[in-house]
Amino acid sequence: MISGIRLQPELKKAFLELGFEEMTDIQKKCIPLIQEGRDVIGQSQTGSGKTAAFGFPMLEKVSHNRGIQSLVLVPTRELCEQVTSELRKFSKYKRANIISVYGGVSINPQIENLRYADIVVGTPGRILDHLQRGTLDLSGVRILVLDEADKMFEMGFIDDVKKIISQVPRERQTLLFSATISHQVHDIVQNYMKNPAKIKVQSYVEQEKMSQYFYNVNSRDKFSLLIHILKHEAPKLAIIFCATRKRVDVVGTNLNKNGIRCLSLHGGLSQSRRKKSMEMFHKNEARILVASDVAARGLDIKNVSHIINYDSPKTSKEYIHRIGRTARAGKEGKVISLISEPDYDNFRNVLGDRSIVVQQLQLPEFQRVPFAATIREHYSRPYERRTDHYSGGRSYGHRGREGERKPYSTHRDSRSEGESGSHRGHFRSHNRRFR
Repeated sequence: MISGIRLQPELKKAFLELGFEEMTDIQKKCIPLIQEGRDVIGQSQTGSGKTAAFGFPMLEKVSHNRGIQSLVLVPTRELCEQVTSELRKFSKYKRANIISVYGGVSINPQIENLRYADIVVGTPGRILDHLQRGTLDLSGVRILVLDEADKMFEMGFIDDVKKIISQVPRERQTLLFSATISHQVHDIVQNYMKNPAKIKVQSYVEQEKMSQYFYNVNSRDKFSLLIHILKHEAPKLAIIFCATRKRVDVVGTNLNKNGIRCLSLHGGLSQSRRKKSMEMFHKNEARILVASDVAARGLDIKNVSHIINYDSPKTSKEYIHRIGRTARAGKEGKVISLISEPDYDNFRNVLGDRSIVVQQLQLPEFQRVPFAATIREHYSRPYERRTDHYSGGRSYGHRGREGERKPYSTHRDSRSEGESGSHRGHFRSHNRRFR
């Protein structure tokens, strides 16, 4: 027995070999219920061990070479590959053909592999494609898993998921895992699950080990400040989040030009490039990943020491998903947000969540570095190519321009942008959280 839970000997052997010292809360609470055949709703944040929570008991119920018995739906290609990889590790000593199915790659190998699949892990769009082609038979599915359900529905897959569910037998076990229970998630629970057991566990991220800061910086100096932070923080592993695919490309290209090796990850890259980036990052062949929000949820990236928000997320929910990549499993983490005028409205939305405590830091002295803003993207305030240092040894932006709008003020104010102290105007009520 492991933590009071029985697993089949071949699965227990794999569990121990994979280095699991003990089960996480979500695993301890969900596995026995899944073994009993109950429908289960598992609510927990990224990093809580959800894949093992449904993976091990699901594998116990699968027999080799009896058709597709389990279907796992996930929102992204990266998560699809990750879940498939984990399930294959879990089944090291138990025969099970586990097939991943997602778009962006040739469908023909998938068609061939599906003929021999016991478990299918797939994204909704490609699963529907196979169903329409008649290359996927779900009539034998006994376990349906909706992983990262809220993310799937945020991405617009709710109707696709419902169509897929209609092709799965009514007599099945349904397992739903989600960080939040949105209206759409609740709709699925109400209409497609049978008296589910609801399990909610605390975040695996240790908030007391996470430091959260922000700088108020002029738009044209944001990249120079980023270079300064990376050089002085020397992160073990860092993820830099950008708002758009194009911004990821621009920032990544400029970092590499400035001698800081980094990898890029966003939905516009080919699947082979995305896979290669993740493999290299996992192997620590590069310590910096520049990413869009496709990497914020679900991906199991260990030992991330720094999260840098190059662009502010639009909501507190997105902010929390991003920072959930660090301060995990007892390790410390730091979050740094670079806030310039285009970010002000979004950052206000983030700070609307009173549970988020962020401290403003005074701008350090830093050198301006060349930045090519025309790599497939033009910023609203394009950077003028210069390599000179700041006059008088002061960092640019330490003194704000008179009349420039500040993130916490609705009137003109010529105070230093990096100056700490009370913030006027609309955000007066947040002042105590920034001291």
